[in-house]
Amino acid sequence: MEADKIKESIKRAAQELFRKFGYHKTSVNEIAKKAKIAKATIYKYFNSKEEILHVLLMEYIKASVDDLVHSDVPEMDEEAHLNILIMKTCRLSYTVCNEFIGWDFIRESANSQDFLKNLSNELEDMLVASFMQLSGLRKHETYMQRLRFLIKCSKSIVFSFAFTSVSDSDVRKNFVSFQKEILPYLVKAAITV
Repeated sequence: MEADKIKESIKRAAQELFRKFGYHKTSVNEIAKKAKIAKATIYKYFNSKEEILHVLLMEYIKASVDDLVHSDVPEMDEEAHLNILIMKTCRLSYTVCNEFIGWDFIRESANSQDFLKNLSNELEDMLVASFMQLSGLRKHETYMQRLRFLIKCSKSIVFSFAFTSVSDSDVRKNFVSFQKEILPYLVKAAITV
């Protein structure tokens, strides 16, 4: 196998296992077995299981951010547009944690907090850069600082209710509450100059 095919095989195997069992319950041995390679081969391409997860998440997030920022949306004002983008971003953040990492690991592991913080910061940078490419958005420094603040607040709120929710129905209720009761005020504060 050539290097790119091996790397893709590792990523595919890891993604399937992370989604099925969660990050914490998936071992490097299992990834190697699923990819039909030796465990040592994994370490030629990735320094750790965490690095595999990071690469998978960044690829997934990049594709998702590009899709949601550049998808065709009906003509709407800036406030409505930002409301939709922030909600999609929040759902994306939740999906990443739910499908790839697993909430048990996130709640129980000290390392996961730093990992999530770094991932969250990379997502924020990617979103701001993507928003900058949109036509029709103001691009002066104050506006971009407010947009970054909007993203930070939204991420913090979503992560806080995701960490404290007991069931999926609690998460859905919290998303609805956030969308109706909190997000409109955050967006209004971000776009009012």
